[in-house]
Amino acid sequence: MKERAYQWARALCYYAEEGAEFLREFWQMLEQSEGVMQEFTYYLEHQNFLCEYKVAGYSVVDLMVWQMDHFKAQMDRGKDDMKHNGDKMLLRAFDTMLKMEQSPEYYVNLLQTETGTDYPEKYV
Repeated sequence: MKERAYQWARALCYYAEEGAEFLREFWQMLEQSEGVMQEFTYYLEHQNFLCEYKVAGYSVVDLMVWQMDHFKAQMDRGKDDMKHNGDKMLLRAFDTMLKMEQSPEYYVNLLQTETGTDYPEKYV
């Protein structure tokens, strides 16, 4: 399964237009994380999220929704590099979860303060 997971990570990086360095760093972190690896391989096998593993109370789906919110805000500004690239959004959600394991407070702060959309009470 590990080899299959690596091949899928490599393919995701290719379709997400991420280079060899991103793949190397991503795979290195993924191999060190039993929880994210389980989520990653579950998605590979089922094309669905397991959502059993959480970092600071957040699942990979929570991270994906947060990223989608940012993506919508970027589209409003004319930046749409992920508009037709679901692989990139998926890869970035797993990558963010891996980074969140290392710096949970930093990412929890982002999740709670950076919504990606503007609303009247956002900066009050």
